[in-house]
Amino acid sequence: MSTLPVVAAVDGSDDSLRALDWAVDAARRRAAPLRVAHVRQYAHWVQPEVLAAGPADQQDDSVLDQVRAHLESRPDQPQTEYVGLVGAAGAVLPELGSGAQLLVLGSRGRGGFASLVLGSNSMAAARDAECPVVVVPRPGREVHGEAPGGPGSRVVVGLKVDGPDEATLEFAFAEATRRGARLQAVAAYPWPAQPWMMPGEMPPAIVDQDVIEDETRVLADGFLAPYRERHTDVPVELVPAAGDAAGHLVAASLDADLVVVGRHRRRLLSPVRMMGSVTHAVLLHAASPVAVIPPSPSED
Repeated sequence: MSTLPVVAAVDGSDDSLRALDWAVDAARRRAAPLRVAHVRQYAHWVQPEVLAAGPADQQDDSVLDQVRAHLESRPDQPQTEYVGLVGAAGAVLPELGSGAQLLVLGSRGRGGFASLVLGSNSMAAARDAECPVVVVPRPGREVHGEAPGGPGSRVVVGLKVDGPDEATLEFAFAEATRRGARLQAVAAYPWPAQPWMMPGEMPPAIVDQDVIEDETRVLADGFLAPYRERHTDVPVELVPAAGDAAGHLVAASLDADLVVVGRHRRRLLSPVRMMGSVTHAVLLHAASPVAVIPPSPSED
């Protein structure tokens, strides 16, 4: 059975070349082939219903020529395939994930407004692709808050104690194993507690934050236990964190190898794929690459 490739989406921008370098390393760590894809955008006047991709003339693709030149001197280059497509990139890029184990792209491409920190194509791929999507940000993003110290590689994962994503945790542990990194699991809990009360109701007893944090730690430890058993080589640091989950994950992204977050599961009354506010915020502000993991079929 052939190994699914790591797909790098390129458009000639510096952002996409940084993503390409990340994808080369990811393919090497997975002993997987690399597929480099360039989607030539339809002109803006093309009807929006024209979304299907078609093959392009790869002999006349300056972007793929640039990528070949960028990679040819690398001694560790994996087996590489170059694919040129023509279509609407926001629709074509997610489709590339159906035949990949990982889709990697930059935070912004050549199009769009210079002020945007996350391009629409990156957002569409992270929201809609069937495989995990890694978005590589531009260097120099400012991150506020205190980053965790400690030497060595570090993979950060967001852990929802009210409904953990199995696919997200498995991906994070596997990535930490590949990198020889420690795993930092951030389990956020709401604080301060703000209970809803009906008119005339007595206010509830004062909630002790230490109690909530201890309960969060116990729940999170239970969820992490089977993954620790399967990945005994991965040191795990559990961080119960009060308040905004996105803020804690962004702060933890400073000097991290990767931040891993889950994508929203589909809901009965909203069957379309959704990004989720925490995942969206992390993509916008994290200083490290961000992996967005779709739920497993049993969870979706």
